[in-house]
Amino acid sequence: MAKSQNAFNKQEKEKKRLKRRKDKLERKEEQKQNPSEGGLDSMIAYVDEFGRLTDTPPDPTKKTKIDVSTIEIGVARREEEVVSPFKNGRVDFFDDSKGFGFIKETGTQEKYFVHVNGLLEAVKEGDMVAFELEQGRKGINAVRVKKA
Repeated sequence: MAKSQNAFNKQEKEKKRLKRRKDKLERKEEQKQNPSEGGLDSMIAYVDEFGRLTDTPPDPTKKTKIDVSTIEIGVARREEEVVSPFKNGRVDFFDDSKGFGFIKETGTQEKYFVHVNGLLEAVKEGDMVAFELEQGRKGINAVRVKKA
C-alpha cells in the first residue's frame, strides 16, 4: 500500500514551520548584532509654537507665561430669556355642537386646532384667548385655552 497524501502534507507543513522559526531566529540575532540608531530618542516628536511636529525639542527661551485664570473652557454662560408658554390669539372658528374649532395666533397668523376638552372656560368666535401648544395625534393642538 502507498502512503496516504495526508502524511506528505503534514511533513511539508512541519518543514515550512521549522524554516519560518529558523528565519525568525536569524533575523533576531541580526538585530542584536546591528542595533538601530537612536532607540527611543529617534521616535520622540515635539510640537512647535505653530502646532507643527518637529524632531528638535522646543527652545526654553521662547516660552511665554500664560495666566491660567484667563483660559475659558466651554461656552460662556448667557442669560436665558424666560419665554411664557402661553401664546395669544383669536378664536377664528368654533362649533359648539361638534366641540372643536380653530385659533389663529396673533403674531404669526398660524391656525391651531382646539377641542372642547382643551378649554378651561367657554369660548366663542372672535374671543381673544391665551393658549399653550401640544403635539396631538394629527398635529399641533391648542390646549389650556382661556379668555385673555
